[in-house]
Amino acid sequence: MPAKIFLAAGLTVFMCGAITFRPTRAAAGAPPAAIEAAPQNQSEQDRFQKEMQDRMFKQANKKRQEDIKNDTDKLFQLATELKAAVDKTNENMLSLDVIKKAEQVEKLAKKVKENMKEVVGPPQNTPPPIPVPTPFSH
Repeated sequence: MPAKIFLAAGLTVFMCGAITFRPTRAAAGAPPAAIEAAPQNQSEQDRFQKEMQDRMFKQANKKRQEDIKNDTDKLFQLATELKAAVDKTNENMLSLDVIKKAEQVEKLAKKVKENMKEVVGPPQNTPPPIPVPTPFSH
């Protein structure tokens, strides 16, 4: 997560610097044709930066999805092991191993949940969900 913050901050500083630096007509020794080409070069730089940023967002989201899949597989394995351990116990005996296994499942489930909430990139333009009426809503 800290790496994503530094990456986003670096891109922001880079992009702000590229956006605010624009040559003026009073530039020393710059011919008018070079000054006219500057906006075109600026738009090409902006397009390149946006494409690069979009690729980075896609890579980050792909990595996040892979992490979720791997953690979910591990969660399934731990839950299966927990069930087998609970099946071996009775009402008078609950082993320390079962409690530790349950804590591992809980911790990993929270991690998966947080990763699912995290999205890398600009906000998507999706409409808000339509509320479903309930018998108690007025």
